[in-house]
Amino acid sequence: MPASPSTARAINDRLALRLLQQEGPLTAGQLKQLTGLSRPTVADLVERLGAAGLIEVVGEAGERRRGPNAKVYGIVADRAHLAALDVRTEGVAVAVADLVGRVLAEASVPIAGDAGTGPALEQAVTLVERVVKEAGAERLHTVGIGAPGLVDPSSGELRDSTGLPEWHRRLVATLQERLPDAGVSVENETNLAALAEQRDGVARDRDTFVLLWLGHGTGAAVVLDGALRRGASGGTGEIGFLPVPGTTALPTSTDCEGGFHSLASSAAVVSLAAECGMPAKSSEAGVVRAAVDVVRGAVAQVGQREAGSAGPAPAVALLDALADRLAVGVASVVAILDPGCVVLGGEVGQAGGEELASRVRDRLARMTPLPTEVRATTLGGGAVLCGALLTARDRAQEVLFTPGEPPSRSSPGW
Repeated sequence: MPASPSTARAINDRLALRLLQQEGPLTAGQLKQLTGLSRPTVADLVERLGAAGLIEVVGEAGERRRGPNAKVYGIVADRAHLAALDVRTEGVAVAVADLVGRVLAEASVPIAGDAGTGPALEQAVTLVERVVKEAGAERLHTVGIGAPGLVDPSSGELRDSTGLPEWHRRLVATLQERLPDAGVSVENETNLAALAEQRDGVARDRDTFVLLWLGHGTGAAVVLDGALRRGASGGTGEIGFLPVPGTTALPTSTDCEGGFHSLASSAAVVSLAAECGMPAKSSEAGVVRAAVDVVRGAVAQVGQREAGSAGPAPAVALLDALADRLAVGVASVVAILDPGCVVLGGEVGQAGGEELASRVRDRLARMTPLPTEVRATTLGGGAVLCGALLTARDRAQEVLFTPGEPPSRSSPGW
């Protein structure tokens, strides 16, 4: 059945808004060309979207022609403000952006493990409020949170996970109390990192891939046919619990020690470096920074090798041994999912870069008949904050770009 006039207008409006979001400011003529709509239809939708406060004139086209220059239209960026949070066991990072995703302010704060639930929550929420103020935003429309642990696919809530601080689970409710006008949602950190890699990172050309997160712990995100797969309980990608050879025990339902985590976590990388004769320097920033520094140092030393040499023995030994360990976990994932591409993500994946990725790729080729690319992240640990911001922006635009009576500046959710 043909669409009703109101439905057709809504479809056209959303199409134009998506183009303005993806392409940036456009003239009415460019909108006509990109949408295939008639000139009168484009003129009508521009008038409607302007009256709704969603687009505005942001300049003029610089073309030399007779008559006035064409007006250039763009999304009203300050129509809504968004916040993204990257929640870790040792702290939280916050970014505040406008409706088109331009970051206006960001900051992070460490949170001690013995801080206590109440003080930890207050530190996190206070940081959000401070960054909102620094961004010049009156209020937040949408908040996206990335956190370790399982997110229940039916409720969207962070499940109780052994080993994670209690303040993680209480953060969403606390933010909703302190920011009653904002929509707040939480997603597993590795899933958000995969979204960021697909939209803005190294997996932009892939609709099927697996992201292997290498940070404080290990995790995996699975994207199949363009869709993120969470599993029945939200546990898809809990690769830390994967039983693998090379460990001294098996994981349990409450402890991933003995699983792949024991081979690839930051603590495991630091221990491996010492075994290879390249001990990591202690870091006040924690074990992740120590692992990143030692892997990055090994990559730098190998990169400076003389022609015809393999490089300094400890550096080569560390990268080879780490690649051996990672290939075991990657091969297991490839055998089940055949993703065609695996991204080594997280802080350690970024530190290893192509030197580490190429080693994993070579080992994988000997372990499986399934052709699989292995790529190093281009976003590193920042992928979680990037993914949380992308998710917040998508949700905000879904609300604001939906046809209907536009909310006023004083109404909830604006």
